[in-house]
Amino acid sequence: MAVNAVLASAKLVAGLAGHSHALTADAVESLADVFSSLVVWRGLVVAAAPADEDHPYGHGKAEPIAAATVSAFLLVSAAWICVRSAQAASQPHSAPAAFTLLVLAGAMTVKEGLFRFIRRESAFVGSSAMHADAWHHRSDALTSLAAAVGISIALLGGPRYAVADDIAAIVAAAIIAWNGWRLLERAINELMDRSPGTKFADQIRRIAAVAAGVECIEKCLVRKMGYHFYVDMHVQVDPQMTVQRSHEIAHEVKDRVRRQFPEVRDVLVHIEPAQAPRQNQPAAH
Repeated sequence: MAVNAVLASAKLVAGLAGHSHALTADAVESLADVFSSLVVWRGLVVAAAPADEDHPYGHGKAEPIAAATVSAFLLVSAAWICVRSAQAASQPHSAPAAFTLLVLAGAMTVKEGLFRFIRRESAFVGSSAMHADAWHHRSDALTSLAAAVGISIALLGGPRYAVADDIAAIVAAAIIAWNGWRLLERAINELMDRSPGTKFADQIRRIAAVAAGVECIEKCLVRKMGYHFYVDMHVQVDPQMTVQRSHEIAHEVKDRVRRQFPEVRDVLVHIEPAQAPRQNQPAAH
């Protein structure tokens, strides 16, 4: 947040002093990053809170809610930049100052570094909110790049090409909007308990299937909540075994899965009787 605040201030001052609409729009994007980082931070704090009486399954949904908020803010920022740049393009104005390129070069370097750092951390903890925030930084780097291209064209082409600065801002807004929509879709899928994919579920199935006494894994449903995954599983066992033994098998399955995948918070095992193999029927005469 501190880095974003410094960058936003530097780009805003340079954009206004250098008469660059693209750089001013880029400054607004950096200000949005300050807000998004604050939302992500609070979302992670709430998501990490333990379960309580009102939230027996924990507060993990706060994390994708934060991601959705950041994504929505990206879309709003893109719309604002696009409208402002379109208005500016319709009015005559002077070409931006050359020093604005130096400000953009420094901003691109810093934002790309922030993107790589936060993306690595988001992969480590499995946080969709941090992943959205990382791409917010990448979007800012891309808007800086688009602004640099537009300013360069305006400087090289002279007054007739001053509008290139505004066109660059509109291109940057389109990039921001695309990233915002992509990240919003991901956050909504997580809020709706979309499966993380068959690959992860198949790995859990294989781990559970080797537990002693397990005849078959009939169902394996996985959903993500915050940093953690929750698994619902139907396990078939010998129908003649005791309740005590089937209870032990259920615990063994749960412990095996959680040892192999620490990110799985809980495994709900439903015990079912194994189906007897179907005998071969004699051929009809």
